[in-house]
Amino acid sequence: MNKTVLVLVETVDDYLPLLEQAGYQLVRAPTPQQRVEAIARHGDTIDAVLTRGPLGLTADEISVLTKLQIICVIGAGYEQVDLAAAAARGITVTNGAGANAAAVADHAMALLLAVVRDIPRADASTRRGEWNRIISPAVSGKRLGILGLGAVGMAIAKRAALGFDMQVSYHNRKPRPEVAYEYCASPLTLAQASDFLLVATPGGADTRQLIDKPVLEALGPEGFLVNIGRASVVSTADLVEALRSGAIAGAGLDVFDDEPAVPDDLKALGNVVLTPHVAGQSPDAARDTVQLVLKNLQAFFVGEPLLTPVTAPL
Repeated sequence: MNKTVLVLVETVDDYLPLLEQAGYQLVRAPTPQQRVEAIARHGDTIDAVLTRGPLGLTADEISVLTKLQIICVIGAGYEQVDLAAAAARGITVTNGAGANAAAVADHAMALLLAVVRDIPRADASTRRGEWNRIISPAVSGKRLGILGLGAVGMAIAKRAALGFDMQVSYHNRKPRPEVAYEYCASPLTLAQASDFLLVATPGGADTRQLIDKPVLEALGPEGFLVNIGRASVVSTADLVEALRSGAIAGAGLDVFDDEPAVPDDLKALGNVVLTPHVAGQSPDAARDTVQLVLKNLQAFFVGEPLLTPVTAPL
């Protein structure tokens, strides 16, 4: 396939040869400066762009990429891709829905266990020679609320229900009648029905700060929040205040507003576990992600149906 792909991502390098072996020429530009230079130098030769939700692709960039035909986003979220600009040019957009769901779900449960059972602080104190046998809440048998029941949310629900005997509820854009989990009409009612609230929804204007002070207060002083979706879904200021005041018991966070910067207010808190946006990263997930990109590219360029198309808003 004699096509050129501009690669803006930095997390799937080991499996990019899958694209090269299929005949695609890659222009790799994982840093902001390389991105600017690559678009300026190769703008009239790029047929496809490989990006991820927070990196996106702007209207100005789309206008410069005069040969661009398809944008492939790894991961489910595509919040920083200008869908309107792509649609105006007739450019197709795909995402990576489901490709890394297992890895993200595993990490979500790891964060939940770590913060509820206070694992990081127990480890640190034990290494200091202390023997602080603090009693922490159990996870099994509790109520889990999932905000966003897509591929990742479903994978988390399966682990929680079958592995930890948890009662699972969810809030989604619309109910999913094919699942047995209880639907809640709003994030607020979901928080009221949950011991643990887990954010697994993509970012974007429709989900911005769905989790705010009233929702956190509804979760309560024994409740825990885990976010492996997008930081924009949670009001960081309200979360910090809730953690400081004891309005909630703790939080596990893999996503932040201005990555890679993590607010000092969060880092100073002992009741929060922080990881550097790695939930979706594993060798298996990276391989499956690139394979999905390849299948979408191959289908697109021979005129076959796409596996994971994204529809621009009307």
